[in-house]
Amino acid sequence: MCRIRYLIALLLLPLCVATTAYGQEKNDILRVVTEHLGDSYGWHITTVGEHEVTVPLPVIVRSPHSGWHCFSSSRLHDGARYEGFRIASEGKYAGKIVERQQDGTDLRPLDLSVTKTVAGLLVNSTLVVLLVMGVARWYRRHKSTEEAPGGVVGFFEMLVVSLLDDIIRPCVGPKWRKFAPYLLTAFFFIFINNLMGLIPVFPGGANVTGNIAVTMVLALATFFAVNVFGTKHYWKDIFWPDVPAWLKAPLPIMPLIEFVGMLTKPFALMIRLLANMLAGHSVILILTCMIFVTVEMGTAVNRSMTVVSVALSVFMNCLELLVAFLQAYVFTMLSAVFIGLAQETPHAEQNVEMK
Repeated sequence: MCRIRYLIALLLLPLCVATTAYGQEKNDILRVVTEHLGDSYGWHITTVGEHEVTVPLPVIVRSPHSGWHCFSSSRLHDGARYEGFRIASEGKYAGKIVERQQDGTDLRPLDLSVTKTVAGLLVNSTLVVLLVMGVARWYRRHKSTEEAPGGVVGFFEMLVVSLLDDIIRPCVGPKWRKFAPYLLTAFFFIFINNLMGLIPVFPGGANVTGNIAVTMVLALATFFAVNVFGTKHYWKDIFWPDVPAWLKAPLPIMPLIEFVGMLTKPFALMIRLLANMLAGHSVILILTCMIFVTVEMGTAVNRSMTVVSVALSVFMNCLELLVAFLQAYVFTMLSAVFIGLAQETPHAEQNVEMK
């Protein structure tokens, strides 16, 4: 599935380069894609004529000279300056809020602003909480032996039972109940964020799981769950594994390899989720941009590319619906596998049955 998306991206790359070079001044695919995938201080909804409809977000910055400042991001629209702050249009701080110093240089203040990614994260997290609480409320009011749930409740039950039976119990082992809340939370959090990122209208469209800070925090959560609750046998296998002595001393070859592997697992989780979500969004945006880029290439070319673009965009959106679920599933599965490996016990203690 991922190979299909990468193949489409590779096929589109030469065409993107050619069409971008043809209308470089008016059509810049790279700029459109990066602006959509990147973060911003306002939530752009649409453009009516020459007027951009944008939801302003709160800007919270701390200057080392003037202290804390809190104001609306609309104050900084179109390169405006407010209270000495502006959004840099170029340089290493491009797209970020900077403060102009007396010597003419730009200083990056402490920035705690609510950006589009943060706002999307808050909206999607609220949605997850409301859905879970709504399902829990249904179960408090109904007995499972009397009435089968349907709709959203039935869908949630199907997902939870599937995750517990197919991933969490087999992969984690006898102590699966301790880690089930985290693994289920991680799955639904990623799944809802992936789905909301595919919705093109407000409050959807925020590429939350395509932000490396979000995927890094998720990977660190799994990293702490693995290593904080790891058994003595797990740490023994890292620092003194059951291999020939010459691989452990005087040069700690195997312990070093095991230690590096412990660090690369969360890194793989972070990059896997980030790359897959960015790839899907990028391909869809490129396909959409092809309609506008080929306008200057003639009516025949533009019409044919419009048909191709719409057909491939519909296909990619359907594929992304499956990828949204698949990436949440894969992240949960790998996290459960890593946690299960950390719960490993000596063979003499493995006769305990899972409840």
